[in-house]
This record gives sequence, C-alpha cells and structure tokens, in this order.
Amino acid sequence: MPTWFWIVIGITAVVAVVCILLIVFGKRTEKKQKQQEAEMQRNAQPMSFYIIDKKKMRLKNAGLPKVVYDNVPKMAKIWRMPILKVKVGNRVMNLICDDKVYKTLLPKQEVKAQVSGMYVISAKRVRGPIAEQKKRGKDGKVKESFIDRLR
Repeated sequence: MPTWFWIVIGITAVVAVVCILLIVFGKRTEKKQKQQEAEMQRNAQPMSFYIIDKKKMRLKNAGLPKVVYDNVPKMAKIWRMPILKVKVGNRVMNLICDDKVYKTLLPKQEVKAQVSGMYVISAKRVRGPIAEQKKRGKDGKVKESFIDRLR
C-alpha cells in the first residue's frame, strides 16, 4: 500500500480520537455546569437594589473584593464580565451579572433580583426606564448600531 494511504488513515484516527475526547470532556463540563447552576439557585436570596451603572469590564478593574478575583479561573480573569454598580440600602457595591439579565437591565432602574453571593441570577424591574425593543431586520436578526457593536 502507498505511503499516502497510511498517512490519511493516521490523520483520520487522530481526528476521531480528538472528537471522542471533546465529546467526553464536553459532557463532563456540562454536568458540572448544571450542578453549579442548581447550587446557585439553592443559595439565591431576593434582594432589592437601584442600578447606578452597568458596564462590561475585566474583573481586575471591576472593584470586586480580592477574594473573588483570586477564586476565579484564569480564563475568566481575561474575559470582560457584565458588572452592575448598585446601591443596596445605603451601600454601593459591584455585582457580577448573568448575560441574559444584563441585556434586560438599564441604569437608573430599581430592581428586585435573585442574588447568589455576588452574582445576579435573575431580575425584574420595579421602577425606572423601560428597555426598548431592538429593531429587527427582514431576516429576523436584531439590528445593532455601530456604537453598540463597539461596546
């Protein structure tokens, strides 16, 4: 048999092994993520607060406690996370927010939310500006302005 045939068989075997490993590790991480979400739902507490500002920034610049920054995985330290600057009672604090929740909130809103530690799981507007619906194109996708894409 020609040499190129064995090379092709070797490459397909390597690709098959890599695909199987990705599937196995994907299932494991999915299971861990479901367990973590269930734990966060168990520990969630209702909280009412006023949103002063919202930004996407790195955890290092977010003004979170050092303990939080130290316990975050290395890859998450690089990412830009959705951060809410809120006023709870007479204290001003920063909270990490879920992406889905972050899109529905606006600054200068009073919100009732489910918070697990420093992570906002869900939120419902009580008072303040209402988030406007984004314009949709003919294909059903949301049209974003140039400025929104830069954020």
